[in-house]
Amino acid sequence: MKQIAIVSGKGGTGKTTLSGSLSYLFDNHVMADCDVDAPNLHLLMKPETLEIHEYIGGKKAEINDTCIACGICERTCRFDAIRPGNPYSVDPYACEGCGACVLTCPINAISLNDNRSGVYYLSKVDDLPLSHALLDPGEETSGGLIAEVRKLALKAAEDEKRETIIIDGSPGIGCAATSSITGANYVVIVAEPTVSGLHDLDRIVQTVRHFRRKFGIVINKFDLNLDKTQEIIDWCKKENIEILGKIPFDPMVREATIKAEPVVINENSKAAKAIREIYKKIKDQLS
Repeated sequence: MKQIAIVSGKGGTGKTTLSGSLSYLFDNHVMADCDVDAPNLHLLMKPETLEIHEYIGGKKAEINDTCIACGICERTCRFDAIRPGNPYSVDPYACEGCGACVLTCPINAISLNDNRSGVYYLSKVDDLPLSHALLDPGEETSGGLIAEVRKLALKAAEDEKRETIIIDGSPGIGCAATSSITGANYVVIVAEPTVSGLHDLDRIVQTVRHFRRKFGIVINKFDLNLDKTQEIIDWCKKENIEILGKIPFDPMVREATIKAEPVVINENSKAAKAIREIYKKIKDQLS
């Protein structure tokens, strides 16, 4: 089974648009939306939800009614998560679940309990399985939630004997991005020809190289700034990086997004033609 991760050094480069189009072109596969902070793939594909799972990302402290308001827990907490009162209370957004308050409470009025950090889903779009998730506001365990999304996608692929998993990864270079990349057979990096585009590209390339993944570059909306596009091309030549293709700016992409359709279904679209060529090169890399 092959896994393809589509990532970018920043948000808004067109990563999800490309992922949706590649999903349309590939056969016998599973989709996984690993942008759990702000997932959009389900908006584009309009899936039917089959399974819903709660994600427990850690533990949070809770103070019960036997609290005598002695204040020891408040003085102990290094995260300022304890709020005075009768009884005292815990700010769940500030609590790190370290358990120091539990250890110091003289009457055992504090406990560490499982904390729901998000939900993850298995859905279907016609015959296509889609694994996706949504991290709760203020939660930080995105990497763990992405691991659950990928496990669910892998199980669906094994159960239905699918050959490929296409991962719409998280943007940036943080924990969520690295969780999207690890274990992938091939990584597609989407760049854009903007002032910060090359800097963002350099950062994500360093990250992918750290994990020793095979990868290639796609330059999206390349014709909006040909000078910056040439800078990216020159840099890729210097770094010996393959450019899989260049996608032109195309109003049909916006129209397809409004209709919740992949742009590649429109044979007259300039972007669609470029994406089809990119698809062929990715297939060659996986063979």
